[in-house]
Amino acid sequence: MWIADNWKDYEVIDASCGEKLERWGNYILIRPDPQVIWQTEKRAEGWKKCNGHYHRSSKGGGSWEFFNMPDMWQINYKKLCFNLKPFQFKHTGLFPEQAVNWEWTSNKIKNVSRQIKVLNLFAYTGGATLAAAAAGAKVTHVDASKGMVAWAKENLALSGLGNAPVRFLVDDCVKFVEREIRRGNKYDAIIMDPPSYGRGPKGEIWKIEEKIHPFIKLCTKLLSDTPLFFLINSYTTGLAPAVLSYMLNLEVTKKFGGKTNAQEIGLYVTSNGLVLPCGATGRWEM
Repeated sequence: MWIADNWKDYEVIDASCGEKLERWGNYILIRPDPQVIWQTEKRAEGWKKCNGHYHRSSKGGGSWEFFNMPDMWQINYKKLCFNLKPFQFKHTGLFPEQAVNWEWTSNKIKNVSRQIKVLNLFAYTGGATLAAAAAGAKVTHVDASKGMVAWAKENLALSGLGNAPVRFLVDDCVKFVEREIRRGNKYDAIIMDPPSYGRGPKGEIWKIEEKIHPFIKLCTKLLSDTPLFFLINSYTTGLAPAVLSYMLNLEVTKKFGGKTNAQEIGLYVTSNGLVLPCGATGRWEM
């Protein structure tokens, strides 16, 4: 398992009974987590003295309950800075476990003596974009949500990377890739973090089980003659690391050589030292 263990401003304090207790900078949040199927005594103080608690509804969805909580605040990961705010579907605008992938992609980019062109698809609020730009890459950031792209731009500026060569696009990722292929554009590295289910700006339907393999195959047409890496992250329960590995081997390793590895990713729970699983990542590298 790959574990994001270099955080200072974030930690999972405890996890029990379908929820996780987290510290985001100076604020304590309780959020539901489908992986937390165990039931243990909630001894940590934060369970009773949190700043925000997302309650699931029996009818689906849910809502936040706040206690002395700002509308927005910031946390840092090394030199990167992120705006956070609780919003619908329990999220805060950042997935801390992704830091383990930021570290890997940054190291890959820094260890070559040329500028790397990175395509970040389903790019959300830009954690991977910031990490790649800080490492010296030229980044194209694509997401279907106008609000998420605006948020990513804010994070880039907060991190002192406002002048970095980053291109932000609000677009359906599949249609963007198809157009880039027609234009003859190439990238040295591709990052994608596709949702289980989603809709594009014009109502395009995305179901990961149906779309992910043909999309990987399509994206290989954008790789340069000297590609550096191809990374896929997934939170979808049915996509085990071995599934991601199989698809990358089938479509990327077979075509370009190199090697593929895939693992679960996770975060340490500070109350007991165990690891909370947080999805899976597949990595191909030359």
